[in-house]
Amino acid sequence: MTFRPDESAPRRGTGRRAAIVGVGLIGGSIGKGLRRAGWYVTGADQDERMAARAVAVGAIDAIGTDRSADVTFVATPVGSVPAIALEALAAGAAAVTDVSGVKASVVEAVAHPRFVGGHPMAGSELDGIEGADPDLFAGAAWVLTPTPVTNLDAYAAVHAAVSDLGAEVVHVSPDRHDAIVAVVSHVPHLTAAALMAVAAGHAEDEQGPLLRLAAGGFRDMTRISAGQPGIWPDVCADNAGAIAAVLGELVAELTRIREAVLGQDRAGLLHTLERARATRLALPARGTRRPEDVVEVRVPVPNREGVLADVATLASELGINIESLETADATEYERGLIVMVVDAAAGHRLRDALAAKGYRPLLGPLG
Repeated sequence: MTFRPDESAPRRGTGRRAAIVGVGLIGGSIGKGLRRAGWYVTGADQDERMAARAVAVGAIDAIGTDRSADVTFVATPVGSVPAIALEALAAGAAAVTDVSGVKASVVEAVAHPRFVGGHPMAGSELDGIEGADPDLFAGAAWVLTPTPVTNLDAYAAVHAAVSDLGAEVVHVSPDRHDAIVAVVSHVPHLTAAALMAVAAGHAEDEQGPLLRLAAGGFRDMTRISAGQPGIWPDVCADNAGAIAAVLGELVAELTRIREAVLGQDRAGLLHTLERARATRLALPARGTRRPEDVVEVRVPVPNREGVLADVATLASELGINIESLETADATEYERGLIVMVVDAAAGHRLRDALAAKGYRPLLGPLG
């Protein structure tokens, strides 16, 4: 794809511009969400019919690759992300991010200050641009993976775009991301596929009644197996080590449960089920935020490599979600300013932790 400026595009609403490469389900949903938030969005796809359809369904304003975009999203299979991202950066893109489910290999391959690895933890059983939904990311976690070389302004631009989509940004390192998603995304998908394979075998043996009798629990457990299979070979190849390790843990746990069932270990089974229930109920709920629920943390920082990753990952390690992030004077002067909005109850913890690391943060009400 050739990245070229689109200076004639009208600036409406916020005046912000986004470019999307790959306008399938995720790229199309990003486009619809940003357009609703007032962004001007261009899009490109290897399939010209897909790009034309994206215009028709309102996912993008125009077909093209906008070099003057504030943020460029690469929403293609993981194997093609580095080449496309590097091409966009070479053409002068201000900030580039991706949406692939593996981060370490992608971030290492691109290794550019204006590239911010990203991964929205959201999806759908629907495929392609026809399934695009502007609410797909509302309340969902969206991982960003800053590194020691990440540019402050590029990161702030990506953070702002993701926030406009209604997602909650989570900051982790690329390696940690891959270890975590092996547990919460990759292995669950493979497990659902395995369970469906077992069910399909029994369905063939029983002439079909089994699948017609499948109730809510079975459907809930296997829902994700209906997603687009084409992305998974690349994901599994790029995150093979972490996935294999978690699959090993799962096999060991299933073996233990199998032995408890065969041995009629009622107490052991009950302990396993109670622990699972307690952990499931402890999953965080998502809800809307009121201005009085949040505070602003302003952090003067030296304009050096690694400062953004240091601040953002510290918040993540404390379990604190940064709901909004902006920068000021981050490129022109020796010192910059990171402005974060966080939960009011967590503001003092974050301030104290930053102070302990030598920063001089200021805590105050929003606005």
